Amino acid sequence: MTVLKLAFCSHEAAKYSTSRWHYSRSMPKSKIVRVGVWEDDRFCGCVIFGVGANRHLSSQFGLPPTEVCELTRVALAPGRKHPTSKVVAIALKLLKRQSPGLKLVVSFADLAQGHVGTLYQAGGWYYVGNSDQSYLKIHGRIVHPRTVYDRYGPGGQSIAWLRQNVDPRAERVAQAAKLRYVYPLDKSMRKKLEGIALAYPKRGRGDTSDTPGFQPGEDGAAPIRPLQSTAADG
Repeated sequence: MTVLKLAFCSHEAAKYSTSRWHYSRSMPKSKIVRVGVWEDDRFCGCVIFGVGANRHLSSQFGLPPTEVCELTRVALAPGRKHPTSKVVAIALKLLKRQSPGLKLVVSFADLAQGHVGTLYQAGGWYYVGNSDQSYLKIHGRIVHPRTVYDRYGPGGQSIAWLRQNVDPRAERVAQAAKLRYVYPLDKSMRKKLEGIALAYPKRGRGDTSDTPGFQPGEDGAAPIRPLQSTAADG
C-alpha cells in the first residue's frame, strides 16, 4: 500500500515544486499557505493557497477578503499513485482546519494552457463562468496587472502613465478567458453556489496538474501533522 501524506511545508519545498512541476515555473507573490505532498515519505509536490492576483475576488461573492482565498498552484510530480483531485481534497481539509474563518476557495483553469478544469470537475467544485482580463505588455514582456500594481503603484494601472514613466510602447494585451471554479467551505456558501453554478465545460486535454517529470533524489522537508490515506500499489 502506498501511504499518502499531506502537511504544511517549507517555502523552499514549495519553490522546488513550482519550478519543476507547474507550467508557470514561479511562486505566487502574495501571502500563501503551502501544503506539501508525500507518497511513502517521498516528496512529490505541493498545493498552494493564497490571496490571488485579483484584489476584488471576494466582492464577487458578497464576502469580505478574509473569508476567501485562491488555489494558486497545484504543482505535483507525474507518476503518483494518488489522483490529483484526491490530493487537492485533502489539502482543502487541511486549509479549513488551519483557517476556520474561510468560506470559499476560488481557482481558475487557463484555456491558454489547454485546461478546462478537469481537476476541479473531478473534485466537485462549482463552475461559475469565465474571467476575462487583459494583461499589460511592458518592455516586450506580458505581465499581470497585479504585478504592475505591486511594482509601480496605482499609476501602473494607467497606460498613459506607463507610457510616460516606464515604457513608451506599453499596451494592453487581450488574453484567453480563464474558467472560474469555486469550492465552498461551509453549508451556507454551498447552498448559495448551487443557485448560480453552470454546467461544466467539456473536458480538454489537460488540467493544472500537467507537469514535467520528477527529478529523483531531491526530496523536500519532513511532513508535519500529516493527514494520511493509502492507495494500492500497482
